[in-house]
Amino acid sequence: MRILAILLCLSPGYLVPHQVDAQAQIDPADGFTPLPLTQSNFEVQRPYDVPVDQRYSFKDGVHKLWVFDTDKPHTPTSQTKPRTEIRIRGYDYSSGVWQFEGHGYVPSGTSGVCIMQVFGADSHATTFMLQVYDGTLYYYRRQVLLENIYDKWFKLNVIHDVNASSVKVYIDDKLRFSAPGQGGASHYFKFGVYTQAEPSHYMESRWRDVKILKK
Repeated sequence: MRILAILLCLSPGYLVPHQVDAQAQIDPADGFTPLPLTQSNFEVQRPYDVPVDQRYSFKDGVHKLWVFDTDKPHTPTSQTKPRTEIRIRGYDYSSGVWQFEGHGYVPSGTSGVCIMQVFGADSHATTFMLQVYDGTLYYYRRQVLLENIYDKWFKLNVIHDVNASSVKVYIDDKLRFSAPGQGGASHYFKFGVYTQAEPSHYMESRWRDVKILKK
């Protein structure tokens, strides 16, 4: 029975999300191939009743995205909360190992918001969400990844291994978190600001040096 219990804990189907003690710095992109990106790969989803330039700017290589908790959803028929997000186009995937890399920045006061996600799952919308509450990065709102992130740039790498059903999160080149996948027939990456529980009135994130990579 003891051997069986150990095997069950090691089985991929029994993996549970867990924080990882910060390890030595590595380059999470090693062994991956960067894919070409142009502005055409960045689809801005913003409140449907305002022009793009009232919720998004791209200047000096920085994507700045902001939204208010009183804004409309991104389409007239959507029942979702307000967002201004970039949806990566051209690189939807259903197998293999894929990676999002980018440098993110969250100004003080932004809270109750998702700033990056891996879209697609079996039983709900997403496989992974990076959320911010009171200056702390969370896996959804379940697990702390990193505290005191306001007003400073951080490097984010999210690796989604579809076949192995795993997600790994690196912050500033250190492995901070791993979690099981959530299934789903198709996936893609998004980043920006998407309202969650108990949001601040104004939410903003900035991103630069965004890359999509794969094995």
